Amino acid sequence: MRIVFFGTPLFAVPSLKALIQAGEEISAVVTQPDRKKGRGHLLSQSPVKELSVKNGINVFQTEKMNDAAFLNELSSIKPELIVVVAYGKILIEEILRLPALGCINVHASLLPKYRGAAPIAWAIINGEKKTGITTMLMDKGLDTGDILLQEELEISDEDTTETLSIRLSELGASLLLKTISRIRDGSLKPQRQSGEATYAPIIKKEDGLVNWSKTAAELSNFVRGMHPWPGAYCYLNREMIKLVRVKATAGSGMAGRIEKAHNSEFIAGTGSGLLSIVELQPQNKKVMPASAFLQGRSIKEGTYFDEA
Repeated sequence: MRIVFFGTPLFAVPSLKALIQAGEEISAVVTQPDRKKGRGHLLSQSPVKELSVKNGINVFQTEKMNDAAFLNELSSIKPELIVVVAYGKILIEEILRLPALGCINVHASLLPKYRGAAPIAWAIINGEKKTGITTMLMDKGLDTGDILLQEELEISDEDTTETLSIRLSELGASLLLKTISRIRDGSLKPQRQSGEATYAPIIKKEDGLVNWSKTAAELSNFVRGMHPWPGAYCYLNREMIKLVRVKATAGSGMAGRIEKAHNSEFIAGTGSGLLSIVELQPQNKKVMPASAFLQGRSIKEGTYFDEA
């Protein structure tokens, strides 16, 4: 079975690796173009490209999905199946029609919940207790295609977007192999999505700004969901700090006011309850415990975090 794999970030690597180790015929990999990263602005390959090159797989990179040369190359492969895992762009209809067995997507939610670009982060931010992986037949809609297989995964109270992404990526790789096996033996019957659809839009840097009027529990989820990027950030005496690890606790205080700032306790009031700041990262500095942050600064209890 000739497979073309579309994927870009680290989340897609376990799925590609699983296909390689299973001996599947991967005719080509399509990934996002190399991007400039870091202070040196050096060109950086995507994790999927790095794995593909290491395994001698032909790699395509295109800025435009409708580029004629790219489409001709893709068509000449005559793929029987296209697999998409966090590629980063919506496939055009011309590509969706190419493979005889269709295009399947590995999506990190239990569809129809959390359609869109950031399902893992939003599931944590919204306080969900479970999520999962869905393999689906792609159509021209946004994650609206028929479901092939689903598997659930519990979200722990300590999970961040980073840790949950790792676990879901491994589950996705396993479910992808099961999906392909059942496509091959003809035992898989696609099912239309049912239930209320929700959406998980792409997260932008400005979305990480802390809103102290939210409850302590909501802010705890928010901090976990925003880690590692863009990070939940706020300002204190005009210095930006990122909240890395926090804990919701009982008690009352004023939203955005520092209620305790001595020894190892750094506690802020919220819309309901208190938020204990355990670890944070001042701008341009390393992550540190709250105790180390307090030692280097004179922060008075009763001070408010800046409005912006």
